[in-house]
Amino acid sequence: MSSCLRVFLFPCLFLSCTAPQTAPTLGEIASGQVSVVDLGYALNEANPYWPGEGYSPFHFEILATLEEDGVYSGAFTTAEHLGTHLDAPNHFKAGQPSVDQIQLEDLIAPLVVVDIREACQSNPDYRLTREDLESWEGQFGPIPSESVVFALTGWGQYWDEFEGYKNQDALGQLHFPGFSEEAALYLVQERAIKGLGIDTLSVDYGLSTDFSIHHIVNGAAAYHIENAANLDRVPRRGAWVIIAPIKIEEGSGGPARVWAVFREALDGGT
Repeated sequence: MSSCLRVFLFPCLFLSCTAPQTAPTLGEIASGQVSVVDLGYALNEANPYWPGEGYSPFHFEILATLEEDGVYSGAFTTAEHLGTHLDAPNHFKAGQPSVDQIQLEDLIAPLVVVDIREACQSNPDYRLTREDLESWEGQFGPIPSESVVFALTGWGQYWDEFEGYKNQDALGQLHFPGFSEEAALYLVQERAIKGLGIDTLSVDYGLSTDFSIHHIVNGAAAYHIENAANLDRVPRRGAWVIIAPIKIEEGSGGPARVWAVFREALDGGT
């Protein structure tokens, strides 16, 4: 565990030397005294999925019912990287932690949201730039080390419309926003982030063929959260993110429950 972050049961849940404000306590979260926002989508068979060879939709089937069996139970099948999910560092880099090996303290972090909706509205192939990050820092201060940085692209408006969400053209190319290489390098090298997050199918923009952002971030032993929801409902700074991925032994990732907690939006934070 880093010298900057410690997890306690008292008096505060998380304390960070770089956090812009004291984080909510366990008691405040459990009693509803602070805001809690779900950053994930429920899994169902209509969920967008990666349109590559071998990938298929989420599937759920009922195994038993209360009426006939006295118990309700089901079974599901899914790819690791479907719905709101975590990409573990071993997803693109050998020798990096699998999803079950990620330290629990690394799944709790300051949350940064960079709003690039305006740029993405006019350009679906937009990639978040270093200038976008510097603009954010000019308004809110340095991005905290060991944080998770999310790009708010506005792509969630297409979540219930798979064709619009993947935005695939007649040549089979995808068109949705992502991160640029310069931004990813800045975040892992100069801000020592724990992970990236985005509200699209991938942290790499749709036209990517080399998945350079995956290589950069996973190569730094950091993870990704993809297909995030409700980023427009959390402050741009001052929140904390808690991530609970399915624990697949040696898995490259998996569906995750992700939520943000915060006391209140700071001035200029939304």
